[in-house]
Amino acid sequence: MPDSVTRWLEQLGLSQYADAFEENAIELDQLPKLSNDDLKELGVNALGHRKRICEAAESITADCPVSQGQTLPSVPKSSADRDEAERRQLTVMFCDLAGSTELSQQLDPEDLREVNRAYQDACKAAIERYEGYVARYMGDGVLAYFGYPQAHEDDAERAIHAGLSVVESVTSLNVPSGAGQDIELSVRIGISTGPVVVGDLIGEGASQENAVIGETPNVAARLQSIAKVNAVVIAPVTRELAKGRFSFADEGLKNLKGIAAPMRVWTVTGIDEAESRFQSLRGHRLTELVGRSHEIGLLLERWEQAQEGDGQVVLCSGEAGIGKSRIVEALCERTAARQSEQIRYQCSPFHVSSALHPVIAQLERAARFAGDDPTEVKLDKLESLLAESRSDATSTAALLAALLSIPVGERYPSLEMSAETQKEKTLEALVVQVERLSIQRPVLLIFEDVHWSDPTTLELLALIVARIPHKKVMLLITFRLEFASPWAGYTHITSLTLNRLGRGLIATMAQNVTGGKALPAEVLKQITEKTDGVPLFVEELTKTVIESDLVEERADEYVLTGSPAS
Repeated sequence: MPDSVTRWLEQLGLSQYADAFEENAIELDQLPKLSNDDLKELGVNALGHRKRICEAAESITADCPVSQGQTLPSVPKSSADRDEAERRQLTVMFCDLAGSTELSQQLDPEDLREVNRAYQDACKAAIERYEGYVARYMGDGVLAYFGYPQAHEDDAERAIHAGLSVVESVTSLNVPSGAGQDIELSVRIGISTGPVVVGDLIGEGASQENAVIGETPNVAARLQSIAKVNAVVIAPVTRELAKGRFSFADEGLKNLKGIAAPMRVWTVTGIDEAESRFQSLRGHRLTELVGRSHEIGLLLERWEQAQEGDGQVVLCSGEAGIGKSRIVEALCERTAARQSEQIRYQCSPFHVSSALHPVIAQLERAARFAGDDPTEVKLDKLESLLAESRSDATSTAALLAALLSIPVGERYPSLEMSAETQKEKTLEALVVQVERLSIQRPVLLIFEDVHWSDPTTLELLALIVARIPHKKVMLLITFRLEFASPWAGYTHITSLTLNRLGRGLIATMAQNVTGGKALPAEVLKQITEKTDGVPLFVEELTKTVIESDLVEERADEYVLTGSPAS
């Protein structure tokens, strides 16, 4: 009975999959027969969770009791209750309070304790904001993991954001001391990414923790030791994973204590706000688009309709890595023309609580704000931007200046209204901007990764969806499958779900990555099996293979140099 399966999953600590098992009427006696692929189709995407279910299901026999109230088959302790070590890639951040020895000599121990507590609280808040895990406090040091216990696709990026946030938070602290003076704090941060073994419990009681074994934590600690005050220093792998999202200063090769060979390291100097997350991560190195001719044709058809004044909305959905952003890039390339306007908004996983963040970022890019622009220059640039759409510069500029947190002084009348009224007028002004632009030329409006949008951005999208049916506007919205689209009931909306690639297209894409050179059949078979037809995985795994020692490049092919099992 499905309810028995639900209780069994609860015993495993995997109750999040109960609905999927119930919807598919999975019985207890069917559990031992479920394959790895079956579990994927049921939404069990985590390898560790599939392993736990398979191991526990081995103890279930055909005549196991399933009646209500009877004892369910026991879950093996090794599956449900024992913390097992596992190998995974981890980004480790080590943060140290600079000048702590001098502070200990200047301050009374109780005052030093308050200073240290304020420092640790600031670090913890910054790290947890980006869903990192504070593993340990070591006096004036803080050790944090990104990728354990919760893994993300962008843990290296999250760690760097957290490091910069730690610097900002700690340096802004003015901690009062018993001597009546404020203590200005500073930090040094090192970040490294690499393979570790994590999960073995060490210690007892309150000091018990999951040990992380590997070179990565040691490298992070060594990088912290060579960092300048209030600087974030990162290792090569971390930079490779995060490049395009930040600016870096090359510090050259450094000899790190305990590390055999010199390591090239970088200091993070700032955040790069790109128009598109995809562009920042991929740059201009785009592989040929494979297997999406139907999807591109549909988008171009909707664009033609929009150009004729029949406004269109396309909802493009798919799982991570399936190619949503690549489709957007292809559409932008094929619709680029002087007589049309492209406006792109990028939602961010780090700003889901920041109202209208994608709009603010787009306005700052469009107005070409520089970091050192004085207030008057920013207002001049904002007015020039508004003039392009022939908007009422005074009223609209006042609203958008408030949105962009630009002081206006006496330049515009004061916005004497409630916060709710100001929000409504700001959203209306943003919609009117699009409408007025569309009178001059067709507008392609793109909102990417809306699964990371804030509630106010969703309100703006709802207004645009409702207002564009008879405008020269095409609105393309991309999001992952877990996002429930709130837009329905309109005849001008088209839904487009991107599916995984078949075996033939996987082979074609892999060959595009290799520059047309054939891969060994054994290697191509593994790439096909391990990537599950997700284009991003196909591309990255193929690159990893050809850059490894597994294959050797020849004139028109790659040949095996080792065992493909590696």
